Amino acid sequence: MHLAYPAVLAALLFCTGLYGVLARRNAILVLMSVELMLNAVNLNLVAFDVWLRDALHAGQALTLFTIAVAAAEIGIGLAIVLMVHRNRGTSDVDRLRDTAEHPDPDPQSDKDPDPDKTSDEKAEAAA
Repeated sequence: MHLAYPAVLAALLFCTGLYGVLARRNAILVLMSVELMLNAVNLNLVAFDVWLRDALHAGQALTLFTIAVAAAEIGIGLAIVLMVHRNRGTSDVDRLRDTAEHPDPDPQSDKDPDPDKTSDEKAEAAA
């Protein structure tokens, strides 16, 4: 078996996943694209393991580890997307930036009305 066939297929899968991550706005489609990229890596790991005839099969073992990490990632990612969708009503990636706390619109409200007083004078005025 030539190494070029699975390598080209893995490159196409990875490029498709990268396009999906960069172009899509839906969080679930972004997670699916990340899974495509991880599967491309897995395909490369197995192909190089077979091509190098590794006695320990390190590529296949690392592939199993990658599959376990991908399963955990998709489980946690879908849970986060579900909670965001319930709270915000959308899973649009661009609108998720709005979940960050916004700065106080009136920055003067937290400042002391008399900045010339020292902390001792403020304590005496408060007592």
